[in-house]
Amino acid sequence: MGKDERDYDETMNGEVPEEEAVEAFDVEEGDEQDVIEKLIAQRDEYLDQLQRSRAEFINFRKRTESERMKLGEVITANALAQFLPVIDDFDRAMTAIPDEEREGGWVSGITMIQKKLHGILERAGVSEVPGVNAPFNPAHHEAVSSDPGSTGEAVVEVYQKGYTMGDTLLRPAMVKTGDRVEDATETESAKHEA
Repeated sequence: MGKDERDYDETMNGEVPEEEAVEAFDVEEGDEQDVIEKLIAQRDEYLDQLQRSRAEFINFRKRTESERMKLGEVITANALAQFLPVIDDFDRAMTAIPDEEREGGWVSGITMIQKKLHGILERAGVSEVPGVNAPFNPAHHEAVSSDPGSTGEAVVEVYQKGYTMGDTLLRPAMVKTGDRVEDATETESAKHEA
């Protein structure tokens, strides 16, 4: 690098004087408007690219957040589904306790544990699949038996409770299907109407 080039770099800090900038575009007097229009078009193109990139990034962020939430729901559903057999065992154990022992201290402790487990399910938004007398729904019920000669349109017995979390089925209910069982109040009202 020669002395003149060093002096130029040091005094100008790498900036190009206006006279040289205009010469860099080889602008003639009549072409100034064309240069301005080209620069405006180039600016608009860069602005459009920036806006598109920004929109793509926003959409990517929303999609990523949505996928993260769905993944969290799937993980929660899988974890809760693993606790359902334990809750079933607690429920069966509580129904098997003789009436004379229900007032004992250990039974109240087991009852509190059972209530806590059901509370966890409730806070997570888990609800039971409708049981006896509910219309049979193959999306929520798994029919393992049926009353002979029945239409199979209703649930008449539940062998294992089913659970949903929002729209997600954690476990279908194992049921017996048959004809809908009328309540005593429905039977009485039907008799009075006749």
